[in-house]
Amino acid sequence: AMDGAPPPPSPAGLSAYVAVSQLLGLTLLATTGAWLGRYRGGVAWHSPLQFNAHPLCMVLAMVFLQGDALLVYRVFRHEAKRSTKALHALLHGLALVIALVGIIAVFKSHRTKGIPDMYSLHSWCGMATFVLYLLQWFLGCGFFLFPGASFSLRGWYKPQHIFFGITLFILSITSCLLGITEMLLFKISDSYSHFVPEGILANTLGVLLVAFGLVVGYVLTREEWKRPPLAEELALSMDFKTLTEGESPGG
Repeated sequence: AMDGAPPPPSPAGLSAYVAVSQLLGLTLLATTGAWLGRYRGGVAWHSPLQFNAHPLCMVLAMVFLQGDALLVYRVFRHEAKRSTKALHALLHGLALVIALVGIIAVFKSHRTKGIPDMYSLHSWCGMATFVLYLLQWFLGCGFFLFPGASFSLRGWYKPQHIFFGITLFILSITSCLLGITEMLLFKISDSYSHFVPEGILANTLGVLLVAFGLVVGYVLTREEWKRPPLAEELALSMDFKTLTEGESPGG
């Protein structure tokens, strides 16, 4: 804030919804760990349990971290825009690295066990989501984080970036739901319909994934909760437009 004045408070309800999203996110991570630990033997890289790194990494990266990256602009409303952009990109980049570890785990596990790759709907949706997510990250860094793109080009791309960001978050949750169902049908197909504890726990994980997505989506789509531009950002934006488009500030 300028002149040492405290920043204005967050809009009513925003902090509560963000807190609920984090509680749901941590709960779904704990539920994933409980499922893999209690019923699937845990996680280990150099062992038959290597596959279990895949669901853990994908839930952590493509759901929890991606969701938090989307919330950055709502949570850090009064910090410098450059710092907020960097944190947004950093969280997405971390999610990409962890997701890549999860993808490597499943391919290595399949190769060890002689299981074919990329034949299921889950694998198609999941790989498409990861590739598009990687492309979205590179484009976002190129347009917004690093200098070079003109003001008009940034203005054109920003709505596309926002739309595909929310779309990829939805696709990530959908892919996780498909993966949970596929794993249950492979592992407990004979007993799944009898409401066995593992099936109930995995179904609960699916509900938590949907709930997390709904809360994050609600925060993102509330118009009055969007990050307001700071006065110095408006001035810098006008200067950037002048430099890149050759217009005067009053043009």
